[in-house]
Amino acid sequence: MVFILLIVVFLVAWALHLMQQAMDHREFSLMLAGFLVSVAAAALIGVYFLMGHFVGYMTQMASRAEATEEYYEYTGFAFPSELFTEDPIERAIAPDLSASSVPMIDIS
Repeated sequence: MVFILLIVVFLVAWALHLMQQAMDHREFSLMLAGFLVSVAAAALIGVYFLMGHFVGYMTQMASRAEATEEYYEYTGFAFPSELFTEDPIERAIAPDLSASSVPMIDIS
């Protein structure tokens, strides 16, 4: 937090210095540069606050997920994937399909 605050203070001071030079020399390019540096400082503050809220939200969601998992373990809830003991493909194929059990059709 302190590091980002120092960077923002430095950027604002630099922007003010550029704008003061622009007024002294009557140059539009220095004024534009000062404006762009001040916008960069504002964007840095905005990204800092957005990321802070995002990290807080993700931490909250992780704690909710842990609480939900503990609830399911306590109540003995079984997920549908845990109910099947066999592979669904093995159940779909009949185990006794040999050539002798298939009836033959005579076409002659």
